[in-house]
Amino acid sequence: MTAKPVLAVLSCTLVLAACSSPPATAPTPSAPATFPLRSGVYGQNLDKNVRPQDDFYRFVNGQWLASTSIPPDRSNFGAFALLEDGAEHDLKAILDEAAAANAPAGSDAQKVGDLYASYLDEATIESRGLTPLAGELKRIDELKTKQDVARYIGYSQRISLRHPFAYYVSVDRKNSSQYTGIIAQSGLGMPDRDYYLSDDLRLKGIREQYQVYVKELLAAAGTPKAESVATKIFGIEAQLAKSHWTRVQNRDAQKTYNRYEVATLPKLMPGFDWEAFFAGAQIPAAKTQALVVVQPSYFEALGKVIATTSVSDWRGYFRYKLLNAYAPDLPAKFTELHFGFNQRAVSGIEAVKPRWKRAVDTVDGAVGDLIGKMYVERHFSPDARRRMDELVANLMRAYAQGIDSLEWMTPATKQKAHAKLALFTTKIGYPTQWRDWSQLEIRRDDLVGNEMRASVIAFERNLGKLGGPIDRTEWFMTPQTVNAYYNPPTNEIVFPAAILQPPFFNVAADDALNYGAIGAVIGHEISHGFDDQGRRYDGTGNLNDWWAPEDNAEFTRRAKQLGAQYSALSPLPGLNVKGDLTMGENIADLAGLAMAYRAWQLSLRGQSSPVIDGYTGEQRFFIGWAQGWARKYRDDELRRRLLTDPHSPSEYRTNTVVSNLPEFHAAFGVQPGDKMYKAPAERVKLW
Repeated sequence: MTAKPVLAVLSCTLVLAACSSPPATAPTPSAPATFPLRSGVYGQNLDKNVRPQDDFYRFVNGQWLASTSIPPDRSNFGAFALLEDGAEHDLKAILDEAAAANAPAGSDAQKVGDLYASYLDEATIESRGLTPLAGELKRIDELKTKQDVARYIGYSQRISLRHPFAYYVSVDRKNSSQYTGIIAQSGLGMPDRDYYLSDDLRLKGIREQYQVYVKELLAAAGTPKAESVATKIFGIEAQLAKSHWTRVQNRDAQKTYNRYEVATLPKLMPGFDWEAFFAGAQIPAAKTQALVVVQPSYFEALGKVIATTSVSDWRGYFRYKLLNAYAPDLPAKFTELHFGFNQRAVSGIEAVKPRWKRAVDTVDGAVGDLIGKMYVERHFSPDARRRMDELVANLMRAYAQGIDSLEWMTPATKQKAHAKLALFTTKIGYPTQWRDWSQLEIRRDDLVGNEMRASVIAFERNLGKLGGPIDRTEWFMTPQTVNAYYNPPTNEIVFPAAILQPPFFNVAADDALNYGAIGAVIGHEISHGFDDQGRRYDGTGNLNDWWAPEDNAEFTRRAKQLGAQYSALSPLPGLNVKGDLTMGENIADLAGLAMAYRAWQLSLRGQSSPVIDGYTGEQRFFIGWAQGWARKYRDDELRRRLLTDPHSPSEYRTNTVVSNLPEFHAAFGVQPGDKMYKAPAERVKLW
């Protein structure tokens, strides 16, 4: 099944969405996780023909970039991918063992082992054909009325088919002591509205390939008049795309919070049977008094689309959505069609991942925390937690000093910023409480059923939050995820175990490199609490304007100055970075690295840092930052990210960030005339 959408309010992540891992035989010129040099500098990756004063990114990573090819089953490849590859092999070892163990029925090992085995069992999958979806296809075929359509939209949420809109539960952003139901736009089969609406020639080509894919997928499932049905499906999606909010609009924390009493929803979408929707999703009436509508104008437009679209056309739409979601779990002809569009056409990936990797991804996506519990037992050291605790404490001290030193912020706003910082919560490694999967039934011969049952349990678990206390122990990433996040409504920063490895965290390296790497990761996540959207939340996680007007105006001016730097960058002809879309991540990169430098200075306690391998501590600090962003992209994947991703390309996360820091200029002697030089008046400082 395709990856479930991340719907909780924790878009403030460190890295881009995780992608498939490289083959075991892929070239890996970067240092392995046990890199021995105490400096932590990957000497073989440096290109000393490039001056750090002219292109710091290529000075640090140039040899790696020149000698590395993107593996055929990946859309991009880099430092994060190497850690993902390691975590994937660790998970494979656990799953191979569990699948062969003949573990007791109902045990964690039985569940993850049999789910893994069910994906690997190609013979059973091929022999069963579409039988695993027969009941769901019948359910769709029996839809007769618009009330049935509304009921099915509700029901489909339970099996992770959130079309044409999504319902989920999250902390209420204006009352962070309670949970609320939320509905948000969905329904597209391509990555973004631009894929439907743009005149870009490459996007037009993908649009044409998509329509062929929809037709061929329907035909493979024996759908009568598949071409005609596909045309109508594309027409529905194109209408939805026109009313979709843009990625930039969806970043606005205030505009995306619109609380509606359920009784008033018919005014938003006249003619849509909300009672049928809630009944289909099995959401108790007592828990549906009010909810948050993320994009009200989308739902107004959706109401008109539902009213003017026949039930038979909705049946075709739902049929396609079901087939597309579960195609990776079906026989090879469906898997190949799914790959051909969703990976090859959209991201330029050349080859399907080996089946064992897809099996690992399936287990990780369905019950990631269940296998995560096994992962941390084998692969997380208490020493890493202790070192991280020290780093976080120093970053917090540095941030507090940074707030005090802001020349542009008034004392009253500084006091409130300190109050928010003091209320941050930090989570490191893995959850203290694991989710309960005791009711999940996993059968070794029922891959689709396994996925659906896991989805239902996850949905019911989220529904169970309504009316209950906030679960402060909950994690929204698994321990084996190479990433980190900040969650505004709970004001917490979270660092999974898998990222606490080189090049981000090297226990064999001195502090300069670690502060430039994992220290900047910590600073990045703290900074999300104070980026252009995170700053709108107070320390208790509520949307609350705590800024003095003059401070708000000055922050906005500086943020726009930073956005203009990124908007001027063009990684592909005719496509620039979207400074407004990437604003939060760019602020977090810049402020996080600046605070990490300050924290490193605090850790020295007035002592100087030694020169190691010919590099000063100051230089190693910035090299540590740049090493983590070594990455190559396929053009189609880079295009997709420029349109949809809130993170800037890795090259700019290095060069644009460091060029704003006077400490970088001093460390490498950057002077006027050097390409990395930025005049003091042009440098942006926010925190």
